[in-house]
Amino acid sequence: QPRARFAALPTGPATRPAPEEGMIARSVDPRFARQVVAYDGPGRAGQIVIDTNAKYLYLIQPAGQAIRYGIGVGRPGFVWTGAKTISAKREWPDWTPPAEMLRRRPDLPRHMEGGPENPLGARAMYLGTSLYRIHGTNEPHTIGQNVSSGCIRMMNEDVIDLYERTPVGTRVEVI
Repeated sequence: QPRARFAALPTGPATRPAPEEGMIARSVDPRFARQVVAYDGPGRAGQIVIDTNAKYLYLIQPAGQAIRYGIGVGRPGFVWTGAKTISAKREWPDWTPPAEMLRRRPDLPRHMEGGPENPLGARAMYLGTSLYRIHGTNEPHTIGQNVSSGCIRMMNEDVIDLYERTPVGTRVEVI
């Protein structure tokens, strides 16, 4: 059965079939599968902590637990640390690569409408006034790797789950 939450786009039906259940999960190392884990790290319930070394994002829950998601992070020279807040959220976001990215990669499109082929995936949460985002991906096999220009990428089903659980204003600590 196709997953309905991937099939609908803001402009109408998807141009290709939605991923089949389990298809994406098979292309990702099982240790990066979403799960509830014991948590005794920094932060408090409702906050997000991103461990770039371990390649996990934690949404802290009450009672010493967290929902742990596998992520892709910045490649060497693009990893960062610090505190931000989610300043905006978008479903099937458009993507406009920043000028410095276009200088590094002139082959990239100047703008891309939201949709299944868009590198930002199904959802994006914008971090403060920076160019960094927590977003989905059209390349789920990159989860668990240092691959981005500093953004935090997640499997689309995981970023949808996180998006639905976190309001604008949520604190994000990148360690």
